[in-house]
Amino acid sequence: MNHDKTLLVYGLHAVHATLTRAATDVLELWIRHGATSRELDELAGLAQRSGVQPQRVTADVLDRFTAGAAHQGVVVRRRPPAQLSLVDYLGRLASRPNPALLMIIDQVQDPHNLGASLRVADAAGADAIVVTKDRSASVTSAVAKVASGALDTVPLIGVTNLARALEDLKAAGIWLVGATHGVPQTIYALDLKGPIAWVIGGEGRGLRRLTRDSCDFLASIPMRGQVASLNLSTAAAVCLYETVRQRGERTK
Repeated sequence: MNHDKTLLVYGLHAVHATLTRAATDVLELWIRHGATSRELDELAGLAQRSGVQPQRVTADVLDRFTAGAAHQGVVVRRRPPAQLSLVDYLGRLASRPNPALLMIIDQVQDPHNLGASLRVADAAGADAIVVTKDRSASVTSAVAKVASGALDTVPLIGVTNLARALEDLKAAGIWLVGATHGVPQTIYALDLKGPIAWVIGGEGRGLRRLTRDSCDFLASIPMRGQVASLNLSTAAAVCLYETVRQRGERTK
């Protein structure tokens, strides 16, 4: 995942989240010339308090910045959030008040799925999302838009060797649960009150064999209709919230 370049974030909610949660990373703010609203005025005020002077530009300029996406008249340029290393995460485990809760995605391809997974992880109180550095979606404007602010609340842990990372997590006492179809045990039959990392397969292929073999448990989401499987981020939401339900409280 490439973090050597700046990132454009657009849309009222995503820009507001950036200015409130990562103001020191904001480099520029552009607002559509002639546009006025309470929301845009608030964003301009937040930027000015952070030392960033809002710039008024035409709608064509914003359209060019966002490749025609729905920017709602506002775009910021920012530094991408720093990734958390797996070593640093594991080093913090002993001081955590609650059991670990991670999401691991084996080669996520779609930026919208990565953004939606970040949003789900934030909502469920997950610690972080582990992704592979290779063959995974990068942090892009589309990811930031879909994440709706979670880009700055849920750390991404990029790993080069997923199999080794899984072994490190297991050695630290975290149970790996692979979400997959075609196994008799469902997610509702597992005890998820301890330290858990949900392992979710990428789009299409699901869990790779080596990843699957590294899991302590495999569990399926019951499918009552005709559809064979759920979207990656939807499956992640079901798994994470079953964990939250069993624990009876927010996880952080």
